[in-house]
Amino acid sequence: MVGFSAIQHLNGDLPAYRSFCSAFQIDNQMNRLLTIVSSTAVLLGGLPAQVAKNADSPRSKPTMDIVDTAVTAGSFNTLVTAVKAADLVNTLKGKGPFTVFAPSDSAFAKLPEGTVPSLLKDKEQLAGVLTYHVVPGKLMAKDVLGSQWLTTANGQSLMVHMNGDTPMIDGAKIVKSDILATNGVIHVIDSVILPPSDS
Repeated sequence: MVGFSAIQHLNGDLPAYRSFCSAFQIDNQMNRLLTIVSSTAVLLGGLPAQVAKNADSPRSKPTMDIVDTAVTAGSFNTLVTAVKAADLVNTLKGKGPFTVFAPSDSAFAKLPEGTVPSLLKDKEQLAGVLTYHVVPGKLMAKDVLGSQWLTTANGQSLMVHMNGDTPMIDGAKIVKSDILATNGVIHVIDSVILPPSDS
């Protein structure tokens, strides 16, 4: 710490005294910043697991839309094939924003044998199933978990609930959340969710 006599000495040299004062102010500002950062870290450590998981690393600004994000991920090949077959590519590459509950390839593999080929041949039914996985608007995980029902792009509603500590959308587990795209957000689910029949 600089002694009082040293400060008096600097005061006789105006440029050096101003330089000292500026350095002192910067040092104080840095100490305040470190205090704020430390406090923030403590707060994040006390958040619920679902929120803290998504807050533990900074997100870079997305550069791809929902379709390109799914293609690049490499784990949504069946979903991308279905989106193309239903002529929904341009829609999901549009301005949006959209929230997509995206079944992984392993989720599609859990469907009864023959279901996927059958859907791919029925464009209308396929579009109905796919749009049941899309909710208009950009809903992050905290927004989803703060809702009980979500109205999908096909007009029907998805039920949001918790199974113990696991977030569920209808009967599917949300296994990864908040994958950002330029026109919305993707949440990965472990099962394909089928819209209820009209009957």
